Amino acid sequence: MMMKESNNNKKAYMAVILIQAIYAVMFLLSKAAFDHGINTFIFVFYRQALATVFLAPFAFFFERKTAPPLSFLTICKIFFLSLFGITGSLDVYGIALIYTSPTLASATTNCLPAITFFLALLLRIEILKVKTAAGVAKMAGVVACLCGAATLAFYKGPHFQLLGHHQIQPSSSSPPPPSSSWVKGCFLMLLSNFLFGIWLVLQGFVVKGYPSKLRLTTLQCLCSSIQSFCIAYGVERSIEQWKLSWNVSLVAVLYCGIMVTGVTYYIQTWVIEKKGPVFLAMSTPLAFIITVVSSAILLHQIVTLGSILGGLLLVIGLYSVLWGKTREEMPKVTDLEVGSEHHPPLPPQ
Repeated sequence: MMMKESNNNKKAYMAVILIQAIYAVMFLLSKAAFDHGINTFIFVFYRQALATVFLAPFAFFFERKTAPPLSFLTICKIFFLSLFGITGSLDVYGIALIYTSPTLASATTNCLPAITFFLALLLRIEILKVKTAAGVAKMAGVVACLCGAATLAFYKGPHFQLLGHHQIQPSSSSPPPPSSSWVKGCFLMLLSNFLFGIWLVLQGFVVKGYPSKLRLTTLQCLCSSIQSFCIAYGVERSIEQWKLSWNVSLVAVLYCGIMVTGVTYYIQTWVIEKKGPVFLAMSTPLAFIITVVSSAILLHQIVTLGSILGGLLLVIGLYSVLWGKTREEMPKVTDLEVGSEHHPPLPPQ
């Protein structure tokens, strides 16, 4: 049992690293696509529709005999889970980018672990014992993540050039957005992360009632496609805006539809089932770190001291929470092996 638990832990760690690496590439491609002028609502529809087409054959062939029947209640759960966690989160995120900057968007995404942790506490999925070393480590990790996100957003500091590269383009001299728009954008960005945090937490409940993860992911993508199409059509009805050319926008749609929405959402569902939503959420800082390094190497962008300090705080917070969760899970393994009657197992995570 110890060997099986160890293998599951290794797979979970490899899965979250792969997930965040895929997201890092998504940030780079999406930024390039938005710079080319693609509508964010249309972009969300295309990626969800493509993910549905990509996943549907796999869900049919691999789970046609094992998938439980869909009840009306389960369909309603999947529909509203998709509406808030996928369609709502992605569309609100796109609107927030109009009022803020990509830097702030990336930074506030790293608040997701704290949001998810508190949501999980409210729903009693997670436990927090502040008088234990594990509880203190988890709380300290959340605080470190918040401090890291704030450092990334509000402190730049000296600039560094990685590997001797030089900045290709001068920094933009456009005026900063009005403070009212900036506040509105920050609120929308936090709302987007809050909706995604709800998706991470509530999906754990839906998976228990409908354990066919591949079919569940496909159904969520289908619902999100319908929802995002209605929203996109209501916002933009010009045919020209819906056309995709052979450029970076098409590459971004293909990558986000197949790799991000199709592959990553399925892996996320597996991680949530095995390790819980907070474990997955705590890995989100890795995507920002990978994005910063990739941007510096591939796009020759300048790295700031604030990015380095913020990244370090995020890594410290990440491993602090993971250490706390691992420490809390140790008594459960001991109880199963020894069969002790004096130490009852902890509640499931």
